Amino acid sequence: QVQLVESGGGLVQPGGSLRLSCAASGSGFSIYTMGWYRQAPGKQRELVATITRGGTTNYADSMKGRFTISRDNAKNTVYLRMNSLEPDDTAVYYCNAKWPFNENQYWGQGTQVTVSS
Repeated sequence: QVQLVESGGGLVQPGGSLRLSCAASGSGFSIYTMGWYRQAPGKQRELVATITRGGTTNYADSMKGRFTISRDNAKNTVYLRMNSLEPDDTAVYYCNAKWPFNENQYWGQGTQVTVSS
């Protein structure tokens, strides 16, 4: 089992940047496919980006070129660098860990990102 704790959210002006972190505890971090998802008020949770154990990344179309997901297996941490933030990026951002060999997955508690002037 994996426990996930996100950090790094906050209030940022349009055009600004933030870096989210997700620290994982438990065994097998390097094997999990890690991901970031977000949920805005009144909307469904949506994919932001994922990164496999081999480093293959996948992004939602609206985040390509602005967001970068990375992982540091030595630190059991996954990051999301967000640039050129827009008000529509305002949401709670959730970290996700998915075991690649079955349907097991885990979620963090979320971190709020607010983009506003």
